[in-house]
Amino acid sequence: MAGFIFAVIAGAIMSIQGVFNTRVSEKIGIWESNVFVQGTAFIVALLIMLILGNGSFSSLSSVDNRIYLTGGILGVAITATVMLAVGKLSPTLAVSAILVAQLITAALIDAFGLFGTPKTPFGWNKYVGILLLIGGIVLFKLNIGKK
Repeated sequence: MAGFIFAVIAGAIMSIQGVFNTRVSEKIGIWESNVFVQGTAFIVALLIMLILGNGSFSSLSSVDNRIYLTGGILGVAITATVMLAVGKLSPTLAVSAILVAQLITAALIDAFGLFGTPKTPFGWNKYVGILLLIGGIVLFKLNIGKK
């Protein structure tokens, strides 16, 4: 249950952050906003690590696959593409498309056991769920009856 609660909180925070970052980028530029976002995130994470941290940077060398160390690079790409999507679409439509892309990517990771994840069967019900999500986005985008 705790995992589900964390997921709901993460989703809400991600939606709010996407709008906040987009509004800042409209004033100062996308890459300047990205630097500000990543910089403030670094400062906050550093402070939290200094207070609560119990790991060790010396253990970085024990990471099995070096590609896992590119998470920060992916963070920059995520921040930039979310700002671009929210700026071009509405926040709801952008987050809906992002959600479907996340779900499909996660399903592929699970189905093929990528990146050290155990393989998880991907049955017809999961395909139907993804199709329903995509259908919902299409219905949302149609704007039927809008004057």
